[in-house]
Amino acid sequence: MAKYAYAPLSVEDGNKRSTRYHQQAAEDEESDRIVNERMPLCVGICVLMAIVYVLSRTGGEVHPPFPADPNANANGIRNGNHNANANLPPVVTETNAAVASSGAASSCPPAPSCPTCDSKTTFTPTSSSCEGLVDPATIDMGTLRAKALESTPPHIIECSAANANSDQSACHLPSSTRFAALGQKGATLWMTGCSGAGKTTIATALEDRLVKEFGKHVYRLDGDNLRTGLNRDLTFSEADRAESVRRTGEIATLFADAGVITLVGLISPYRADRDAVRKRHEEQGIAFYEIFLDVPVDELKKRDPKGQYARVESGELKHFTCIDDPYEEPLHPEITLKTHELEIQQSADMLFRMLERDGILEGAPKLTPPGLPNPDGDEIIDLHVPHHLKVERRNEAETLPKVLISDIDLNWLQVIGEGWASPLKGFMREGTLLETLHFNSILVDPFNVTGNANRHERKTDFNNFPEHQPPQRVSMSVPITLSCTSFTKDNIENSGKKDVALVTQMGETVAILRDPEIYNNRKEEIVTRMFGVIDMDHPYIKHIYSGGDYLIGGEIELLDRIRYNDGLDKWRKTANELMAEFEEKKADTVYAFQTRNPTHAGHAYLMKSAGEDLKKQGYRNPVLWLSPLGGWTKSDDVPLDVRVKQHEEVLEAGISHPGGLDPATTVMAIWPSPMVYAGPTEVQFHAKSRRSAGASYFVVGRDPAGMKGSPNAVAHPDDDLYDGDHGRYVIQTSPGIGGMKMLSFVKVMYDTKDNVMKVPDENRLDDFISISGTKMRLLARNGAVPCSPTNIPTDLVEANCIPSGFMVPKGWQGVVDYYKNVDDSERWIPWSRPLIEAPACSRTEPRGKLGSTSFSLKHKEFDSFWHDIPIRPAGEANEIINFVVEIPMYMTAKMEVQKEMPGNVITQDTNKDGSPRYYTYGTPFFNYGLIPQTWEDPSLMSPQGNGGDNDPLDVMEIGSGPLKMGSINRCKVLGSLELIDEGETDHKIICIALSDPDSARINSMSDLDYVKPGTTAKLVDWLKRYKTSDGKPENSLAQDTPTTVAEAVGIIQETHDRWRSLCGHGTYSSSYVKGAEKFWLNSPGCRGQ
Repeated sequence: MAKYAYAPLSVEDGNKRSTRYHQQAAEDEESDRIVNERMPLCVGICVLMAIVYVLSRTGGEVHPPFPADPNANANGIRNGNHNANANLPPVVTETNAAVASSGAASSCPPAPSCPTCDSKTTFTPTSSSCEGLVDPATIDMGTLRAKALESTPPHIIECSAANANSDQSACHLPSSTRFAALGQKGATLWMTGCSGAGKTTIATALEDRLVKEFGKHVYRLDGDNLRTGLNRDLTFSEADRAESVRRTGEIATLFADAGVITLVGLISPYRADRDAVRKRHEEQGIAFYEIFLDVPVDELKKRDPKGQYARVESGELKHFTCIDDPYEEPLHPEITLKTHELEIQQSADMLFRMLERDGILEGAPKLTPPGLPNPDGDEIIDLHVPHHLKVERRNEAETLPKVLISDIDLNWLQVIGEGWASPLKGFMREGTLLETLHFNSILVDPFNVTGNANRHERKTDFNNFPEHQPPQRVSMSVPITLSCTSFTKDNIENSGKKDVALVTQMGETVAILRDPEIYNNRKEEIVTRMFGVIDMDHPYIKHIYSGGDYLIGGEIELLDRIRYNDGLDKWRKTANELMAEFEEKKADTVYAFQTRNPTHAGHAYLMKSAGEDLKKQGYRNPVLWLSPLGGWTKSDDVPLDVRVKQHEEVLEAGISHPGGLDPATTVMAIWPSPMVYAGPTEVQFHAKSRRSAGASYFVVGRDPAGMKGSPNAVAHPDDDLYDGDHGRYVIQTSPGIGGMKMLSFVKVMYDTKDNVMKVPDENRLDDFISISGTKMRLLARNGAVPCSPTNIPTDLVEANCIPSGFMVPKGWQGVVDYYKNVDDSERWIPWSRPLIEAPACSRTEPRGKLGSTSFSLKHKEFDSFWHDIPIRPAGEANEIINFVVEIPMYMTAKMEVQKEMPGNVITQDTNKDGSPRYYTYGTPFFNYGLIPQTWEDPSLMSPQGNGGDNDPLDVMEIGSGPLKMGSINRCKVLGSLELIDEGETDHKIICIALSDPDSARINSMSDLDYVKPGTTAKLVDWLKRYKTSDGKPENSLAQDTPTTVAEAVGIIQETHDRWRSLCGHGTYSSSYVKGAEKFWLNSPGCRGQ
């Protein structure tokens, strides 16, 4: 950056002379300059007088040289007390002309002529005995100007005249459009102060930075360039000084209105003149900053590079502003610069931060509190449905086709809806995805400058492209997409609806997605572009490949605040809520520190050092945003609740411990995004997303968003996938990152002498020890206790102790607790996943946590769901059965009665790795469960040679809404489908609950398709393909045509008879049946008493 020294005294002060020099032209060479400047005026007046004289001699009509004043008397003087006009010279009027044409006028001598002058001619006024003529020497130009301005309203010929206190906005491009196109706002910085205070020097330094580093349109106006032309005719009288300020103010207003950041450097000693310029700016709605350079006169005298103050001291110069002419200090300047106490660059930086704080350096309107940046795209994004529309939107969502979202999708939905991915308003459409993949950014036109507003909210058109590119590029490096299967795609396209509802794995409808755009999920292209590495065991790459074959783009509306009910919601704040909290703490800048590990004293040192560095840059109150990752993370990362609770202890310790943070200047808030481990690509999104909530700085460490490759990684097996320095490099040069600034980590170690973490002292490196993350985890797993403060060993692992200054004590205890119990997965909250109460019947008793292997559901009245509930209600016809709900409609958690557990409770099925199992094919459009007291006997072979699946008989209820888990429902049989699943017969009974509003109209499968067209086809598709989304082959059906009611009733009866035999009421015992040996059969309805 260029360096500057304070400039010499300006030309303005070097040329100043007192008023008496202008009145005594013959005694000072200054008069030559004045005559030369005013000679054109002199010639003009002489010509005018000659014309008047001729006309007066011929009796012609004479017009006054100034606009007629209705209050003027015959001599052109206004009636009343108007001191401002008292010195106006008389002018010839019609009355004067009439007198002149009489006998008295005939004695007038010829009109005096103006001499032909060259640059050395001295003009001596010619006396005249002719009354009514103008003597140029008596003209007071200041008074003339004042009168002209007073009598002339602002008016532009090509525009309508302005009303009182209004501007000429009709004449120009709207300022908002102009500023948006230019990428900056116009403003005037009016620097006032005594000669030599540094106005020009500081303005030059600021201009240099704004133009060279930020490409802004800036121009300086000062005494030098103004008196060269615009103010060339002005002297240094009080009136001319006022006129100089007025003209400069008008020019500054025009420049600023045109979007130029205008730097004015004028002494402008009189407060009233400066206030008039401010008022002019305010009338035009233009930002105006009065900058007072407050420097003691003694300091100015010391600077005095041209000796002007010395000339004043010697008496050579008189009427020198701030010495023997007055200077009226500003009463309420926007900034006061004591340049004798500040470096030049410090002063320029203060002005720069003021412009940055107020959004002048951006073309968009300032949307955020002072000091906080606008979100990307210059739009506050909050997609929650207003409270008064919630019921209406929920009712609408019930009528829409359903799209399944996973818990990771729910994290992304929160990111979008709360404004963390601004200006994104929904899951990416195809065009937006392409821009993201290829450029790590997207083009936007928030103010429709090029006619491209809302382009990302329209379906991608590959045939018609805009004539002009959108003007603004914003960072968007990570694809935010929603995948679906062909099942969901077909449901949307066949629904006749324009919108869809988004439903979680647990069946909760959380959002509406408008105008869906469905396109191919090009997984390989996405993975290649996004990660740049080949590792099929990378956890997020596996997630992408597990998604459906299609992507759905469209704008979303959140039906309610996303809550996870895990005890951590108080730390989940929207982007807008965070901005409000930063404003409450009076932050003038915010710096974010992301964590996915516990925070030790080394982290605290870096955070506190960053804050001190920002203060050195001139910020008064930088606020730290402690920002733990809250979305999905890989399985071996430290769980979210462990990190957050440890951070709570860090804030609780405050400044009492070297590992603590001051809660007065720190805000903790969970960042909701999933972690995708895409290294340099992802870290750009980390930074951009924090800006959406008000951060201007982002702390970047080594290998941000990176991870080690799996053993199957092609290039880097069991090693870092990304170079540790690449992320920090890329983020500094990323397209669209804008004004976001990065703060890099520095290496810190533990000082055994001072018991703190800090940058190592090169002169005593032996006093410092390294405590890596690996070493910390080992010490925690071993339950390390605090070391002696006076005797810290170099081998901490061998001593099994942790230095007392490494981490706040209670925080360390929590970390130890986790690592000693790391295998107790049910105890921890790995990442943000919704915990909801089971949507269970009131006659049941839930235990454990829904969505985990700890959950179970027991009936309060029956010992067993399977054995003790009757097959059908008493007294009902054979086609009416009791249906026990295991999985309510829309829920994808694979719940089922456990045949081997006491009470045959309902729990969630598990995958081979022990994790809870979910359907992934789509949102179930049916309630799923069983018919009690039935059993599909493996020994009973179908005509195709397949035995039963060794389970109770399954039921698919196709009513209009969810039924409660564990509820017992009277259900009318409509038919059945015979699924062949991995060589086993698995009958699916189709029924409709008698409580359903359509029950009376639906008595068979044909009735079902008449009332609900396409339902049978959807059932067939589901049964055949529901496992394909998990990478398994399609199932088959014995036949695609459902059975009749009678045939289905026959199947029910057969399986009931087989159940009776299983329970010992038939011809053989279950001990003869392979796979039935471990069944729990000791309920009253089976073998119990």
